[in-house]
Amino acid sequence: MRLRLLRRRLTISAPRVAIRSAMPWPVRWLLLAVVFGLCAAVALWAFEFGKSIAGLDSGARDELVRLRSEVARLVEETQRQHAVSQTAESILTADRATLQTLMAQVRQLEAENRTLREDLGFFERLIPAGSTEGVAIRGLHAETVGGMQLRWQVLVIQAARNAPEFNGRLELVLAGTQDGKPWTQTFPQGAALQLRQYRRLEGLLTLPADAVVKTVTARVLDGSNLRTSQTMALAAE
Repeated sequence: MRLRLLRRRLTISAPRVAIRSAMPWPVRWLLLAVVFGLCAAVALWAFEFGKSIAGLDSGARDELVRLRSEVARLVEETQRQHAVSQTAESILTADRATLQTLMAQVRQLEAENRTLREDLGFFERLIPAGSTEGVAIRGLHAETVGGMQLRWQVLVIQAARNAPEFNGRLELVLAGTQDGKPWTQTFPQGAALQLRQYRRLEGLLTLPADAVVKTVTARVLDGSNLRTSQTMALAAE
């Protein structure tokens, strides 16, 4: 019987043995409370540390709001400065275009002034010193255009230095044939002829049908008095 009990204890089918400590249960609960407290403290520290890393604390949120407001203000200021810059650039471009236009006009006026001075010098050389000839026609040119019109140019001068202003009128007398018969026609000028030193006149006349102009006479009249005249013959076409 003893041998059978000994064999049962030494084999696999022997009964389990449980070793239990002799620690009282209040101590056990105290240790568990301490462990839970430490775990909670570690979890709270980890949570707060995560918030600080992510920038979710109240101070960081306020700073983030301030920075966003500052960025919005800087963007608005940049846009305003850009608009002002574009406006200034547009004004500068317009001023440059206006300046270029004015410079071109000044160059044109200077060229016209040089031309007038050259013409004046040329006409003064045509006037002899001490001449008292008065009003004279120095140039007459005429030509037919298309057989139906006459283009003419006349240069009238006062062949005297420091001459008074002349007020008169210019007439053109055309002579030739119309339908094979002698033909003459006078074309009075509507505007009065006024000059002090010289005056260049030109125009375009419409001829009657079947009229052939052979001579053109320019006449300068002072009231009903003839002051000067010049005649030129047109080349036969």
